[in-house]
Amino acid sequence: MAFTHLHVHTEYSLLDGSNKIKEYVKRVKELGMNSAAITDHGVMYGVIDFYKACKADGINPILGCEIYVAPNSRFDKELTGGEDRYYHLVLLAENNTGYDNLMRIVSRGFTEGYYYKPRVDMEILNQFHEGIIALSACLAGEVQRYIQKGLVDEAKKTALKYRDCFGENNFFLELQDHGLPEQKMVNTTLLQMSRELNIPLVVTNDVHYTYADDVKPHDILLCIQTGKKLADEDRMRYVGGQYYVKSEEEMKGLFPYAWEAVENTQRIADRCHVELEFGVTKLPHFEVPQGYDPWTYLNKLCYDGLKERYGDENAPAGDSGQTLKERLDYELNVIKSMGYVDYFLIVWDFINYAKQNEIMVGPGRGSAAGSIVSYALKITNIDPIKYNLLFERFLNPERISMPDIDIDFCYERRQEVIDYVSRKYGAEKVVQIVTFGTLAAKGVIRDVGRVMDLPYAYVDSLAKMIPNELNITIDRALQINPELRKMYETDEQVKELINMSKRLEGLPRHNSMHDAGVVICSKQE
Repeated sequence: MAFTHLHVHTEYSLLDGSNKIKEYVKRVKELGMNSAAITDHGVMYGVIDFYKACKADGINPILGCEIYVAPNSRFDKELTGGEDRYYHLVLLAENNTGYDNLMRIVSRGFTEGYYYKPRVDMEILNQFHEGIIALSACLAGEVQRYIQKGLVDEAKKTALKYRDCFGENNFFLELQDHGLPEQKMVNTTLLQMSRELNIPLVVTNDVHYTYADDVKPHDILLCIQTGKKLADEDRMRYVGGQYYVKSEEEMKGLFPYAWEAVENTQRIADRCHVELEFGVTKLPHFEVPQGYDPWTYLNKLCYDGLKERYGDENAPAGDSGQTLKERLDYELNVIKSMGYVDYFLIVWDFINYAKQNEIMVGPGRGSAAGSIVSYALKITNIDPIKYNLLFERFLNPERISMPDIDIDFCYERRQEVIDYVSRKYGAEKVVQIVTFGTLAAKGVIRDVGRVMDLPYAYVDSLAKMIPNELNITIDRALQINPELRKMYETDEQVKELINMSKRLEGLPRHNSMHDAGVVICSKQE
């Protein structure tokens, strides 16, 4: 193969890409390609799912992002003189160093440069360029924008700026052809610039959906994003229906004058190898009082708690034949051997903070209630000895997994606990996780019906035919609701609505902050 898709938007380009990761990877494999990239708009939400899907199918995952670059400083929040708010730039991680730098670039876009979009600037790119291959992106790229304005000299200066930033053969001028007249004009200039400046070319297809037939569902998705209807003339759309996962033959047919640029896609793919590590615990260090190390401090806390909870440490630990001390020592040694000493200190500390500040904390749920260490530390309030609960359900050296301690805080004061953790470990090392709302069965039918400008009552009646079942899908609803199935089989309008809805079902609709999921890092990323 001599072609790899390097400019690809998946479902995580929210309401802009309908290219579902598993379908995309499957399609790439069907086309005989050995590599594929992910370059969502400004985010890396889908990178892990994409990486795992590629590895499962024997595809080399190329991890990237189409970032937004501020015209001047990322800190500028006002525009003057008709400047663009941001330019597009595709970044691909060549190796693990590049992947680390790419994460830093994307994070800075949100934390420092957010203005309509998460933007970075040349200061950030110069600081974190190592291990990254850059492509000049689509018509919204800075080089292409200057060309469209007739400012070819500025376009050349910009291309040299990016080449100097990322290094020789690490910056490519990107050719695209979706049948747009502007692209043909831009491509002519890029070919000339490549020869003059000795900057290599690469071709991409700016993928937004998987199959050619997905053009209408994707058009509907854009209407959902922008609040428009299909009948609206003045709306965002991808003209031409060419933004799908094309074959090598189709791409070569588009660029018979630039076969070197086609083959450069595979050369870039062969350079990109990132190896992600899963299942390795990376706990932050817990600072203990002077005279202790984490292990001895955990022992002290546990024995103090054991005495407070039970009084006599030599009392029998149920029917096991052990004493309370022996049971505690056994659990502590398992915790130490599995590397979770700091983990228990961290959890004990923020629960202790909450209790000292009269923030309501639940009694503890799940398998953690089987641990006498959890009980002694007052992480849980259920006596594992009294109720004959098993520690092995919680931690088992033969089944390596992180301890799962379910903790409930009063929702009115939960943020105080999160703020405490941020102060203790550093705000740059503590973050709440993202969560996604999806286009679920009932909701997607209502959304698609609105976009198709169907009567509300009519669409609502169809949506109500979807049974109230957990994780229900449209296919499942058609199986178990004969009335809905009959309408689908006999009414062309219903069939069209449901078919469009099925193609969009399950796509992420929006992101939000998870109420309680918090990550504490050992170092700033």
